[in-house]
Amino acid sequence: MPYDQEQLKALVRKHALQFGNFTLASGKQASFYLDCRKVTLHPQGANCIAAGLLDLIESSFPGQLPASVGGLAIGADPITASIVVHAGQRGLPLLGFMVRKEAKTHGTGKLVEGPVEPGMSCVIVEDVITSGGSALKAAESAKDFGLNVQGIFGVIDRLEGGREAIEQAGYRLATLLTIDDFREST
Repeated sequence: MPYDQEQLKALVRKHALQFGNFTLASGKQASFYLDCRKVTLHPQGANCIAAGLLDLIESSFPGQLPASVGGLAIGADPITASIVVHAGQRGLPLLGFMVRKEAKTHGTGKLVEGPVEPGMSCVIVEDVITSGGSALKAAESAKDFGLNVQGIFGVIDRLEGGREAIEQAGYRLATLLTIDDFREST
């Protein structure tokens, strides 16, 4: 399935964009909320996001695809899984991983789970970029595990300082959409 930006915008408008008074993960107050799980866990949404992000990742690293993709649980998990499925359908050897919010207290006690090993290259995926905090937490945990973080890719940038924070931390950010794509709705 090829990426269709208009389809993704329509799915976000219909399923994920809500209006009211909300407290975001960053602690900021907002008059709108983007619950992207309603799109990342939707069959057409998951396919559209995976196709778009995989295209974006491939175009960002021509001929040198990172070895893995992952992000902070639980928001990035369906995105990671969808991208890995699409990569497999395209014959690309892209592995997935998950970053726990805190280490398990049993088993191996790892923060990073999946078939990745220290030294591998990776990109971090995120649904909504606001302050950049979740993506940066995932990137730092992946880096601490020994992965070489080559960039951060998101579905929607709220344009509220996340890009600047991510770039200041030394990472590049690319997203499929920004909140400006929905300004007539907000």
